[in-house]
Formats: sequence, structure tokens, C-alpha cells
Amino acid sequence: MIRQIKSNMTEVYTNNGSSVLYSYKTPVAAHIGLNWYKTADYWSNTTSRHINYWLDENGHGRDLVEEKPQAWFDNLITANINMDEVD
Repeated sequence: MIRQIKSNMTEVYTNNGSSVLYSYKTPVAAHIGLNWYKTADYWSNTTSRHINYWLDENGHGRDLVEEKPQAWFDNLITANINMDEVD
């Protein structure tokens, strides 16, 4: 399922309940199992606001989110890996 949250801000859900947040066309955050992730890369003020809005909307503290390099998010999508197995 795909949910348009705001302009240029989209959440994509998987069948296993995980989700990936896109800012524009870039995956920048994810919720996988009990874990929350965000990109360690800085894209723009708008993308930072998208990430923070999404975390706040889901009632998750921004400081409890694990940062991952952008390549991790790119591989998450392009490799089509099983998101249950991501650490």
C-alpha cells in the first residue's frame, strides 16, 4: 500500500507491516519490526522536516532512531531484500 502523506512525502507499506518513507523520490527512513531508521545523510531542510514529521506522526522519539548511511536505504529498495531480516 502507498500513502501520500504530504506533497513530495510518501510512505510505502510492505505485506509484513514494515514501511519506508520517501521524500521526493528518495527513501530516507524506515520502520522495520520494532526498529526505526533514518538516513544519516543530509538532503535538505524539507527532507529533514519530512523525516521529523513522520517520526512525530508515529509517536516515535527522534533520538531513539538509528541512523544508517543512505546506501543502506538505497539497497533496501533496489536489492528487494526481505525487510524482516534487516538489522
